[in-house]
Amino acid sequence: MEKLSLNYIVREPKIRSENTSLLILLHGYGSNEEDLFSFASELPDDLIIVSARAPQTLGFGSYSWYTIHFNSPQGKFSDMPEAIKARETIAVFIDEVQQKYGILPEKTFLLGFSQGTILSYAVAFNYPEKVQKIIALSGYVNRELLPDDLNSKDYSALDYYISHGSVDQVIPVEWANKAPEFLDRLNIKYSYKEFPVGHGVSPKNFYEFSKWIEERM
Repeated sequence: MEKLSLNYIVREPKIRSENTSLLILLHGYGSNEEDLFSFASELPDDLIIVSARAPQTLGFGSYSWYTIHFNSPQGKFSDMPEAIKARETIAVFIDEVQQKYGILPEKTFLLGFSQGTILSYAVAFNYPEKVQKIIALSGYVNRELLPDDLNSKDYSALDYYISHGSVDQVIPVEWANKAPEFLDRLNIKYSYKEFPVGHGVSPKNFYEFSKWIEERM
């Protein structure tokens, strides 16, 4: 495995074709690169699938993109300077992977779960020239990680698949379902779905976003 700015695992397609695309996976808080990679064998054969490991170690096999302070006097909050640093690290990693595999931004998908979704939104809004097709699972748009002037970027190529569990006990569904109105204001294309699950991905949810990817390859 070639050394890039983040540790990662990869599944390369058996045969590359003109449809070969790149899917980069960003796991959630406390997880690792193996988690979302368990989907790999069920996704289209023509995808290069790269699953990144977040840089902060929480414990054996457990990582995070940035610190969440659970026990602070003012209540749970995220470390925004660390989150901004993680956003920039991911943006560089996307460049590195695209260069390594010779894949263009328009053939690149970015899939995040939970904390990985928050950063996927952030990367796409700050760098829409790097990645346009985003699968946002069980997360939300954190405005603190977006550009101050949303009119300064060209978002016309962005396309989102967004899903959330209607009984999510970690990130309330009310946080996630603010995204459609926000995206509508910016005329950004999206599909938004809720599923009767908690903080996870149901089989029907997996089938839907897998089909969404296939349709865009």
